[in-house]
Amino acid sequence: MTAATSTGTVNLTARNKGLAGNDIDVRMAYLGTAGGESVPAGVGVTVTAMASGATNPTLTSGLTALGDQGFDFIVTSLTDSTSLNAIQALLADSTGRWSSTQQLYGHAFAASRGTAGAAASLCSGRNDQHLTIVAYNDSPTPSWAWAAGFAGRAANSLRDDPALPLQYLAVAGVLAPPIASRFTMPVRNSTLLYSGATTWFVDANGAVTIENMVTTYVTNAQGAPDNSYLEIETMFTLMYVMRFLRGRVQTKFSRVKLAADGVRLLPNSNVVTPNVIRADIIAAYRELEEAGFVQKSAAFAAGLIVEKDATNPNRVNVLWPGTLIDQLRQFAMLIQFRLI
Repeated sequence: MTAATSTGTVNLTARNKGLAGNDIDVRMAYLGTAGGESVPAGVGVTVTAMASGATNPTLTSGLTALGDQGFDFIVTSLTDSTSLNAIQALLADSTGRWSSTQQLYGHAFAASRGTAGAAASLCSGRNDQHLTIVAYNDSPTPSWAWAAGFAGRAANSLRDDPALPLQYLAVAGVLAPPIASRFTMPVRNSTLLYSGATTWFVDANGAVTIENMVTTYVTNAQGAPDNSYLEIETMFTLMYVMRFLRGRVQTKFSRVKLAADGVRLLPNSNVVTPNVIRADIIAAYRELEEAGFVQKSAAFAAGLIVEKDATNPNRVNVLWPGTLIDQLRQFAMLIQFRLI
């Protein structure tokens, strides 16, 4: 921000344009006397919340300029419909980075300050499996720092193991709201998570800690509840598996001839058949299973279909019925005690 004084008033102006400047929190003595912060006796300060920021920048041209560069983690400070629609189009399954024609993938992260109801409305209204929104309120840290903090903490884990759950990871660089302003467990569970909002809690050291990082996808095309793409680990595991399979196919079958099953071939003829490809896909699946990314290899092998295309003799069609690994999130115990 920039600052200018005028008759006992300090006027603060956000350097950035758009609505984001309205999210800059201005307050006195956040830590309180227990933390060694207080307003000196006799000094009166009245804070007027930041306001008047309007008209967010247009993201379309900037996103288009990304071209074919890969970006798995995209952080935005903008949560207006126009901006989020542009990011949704960038990552779309049919025409965007998740489409078969691009295969670039990626995921977007944002944060929203406000009530639990407002966050639930925003997230459920998006219903986008390629977007994560962190819900919070009354923190001195602005929304873009919350989004960047959660994305950065998640990236550290997801790059090492995309299937490992992100829960209980402390997020650096964000300040927790006062206790009275934190979302309670019932609110986080019933209002936020079921609406596709990412939740967190504050640990004993006062650190904001990931509770469950989810996408905003909560219903299918028919409007029925659907958790297929709810967990962010699912999306990043899919990224890993698809890239693994693509690398395997490109490495082993980049320059080979294709014949139908049953054709008699001489050794080292550099020819493959659908059955040969099928066997290699099963072997690759077992590698992924041993590494902890998928499961149920026997069922996968039974359901796998590899066949030549009926109209294009140079094409192989594959039905890949894989089952991704799960994450341990709930531990239920029934305690039946007795007194003697």
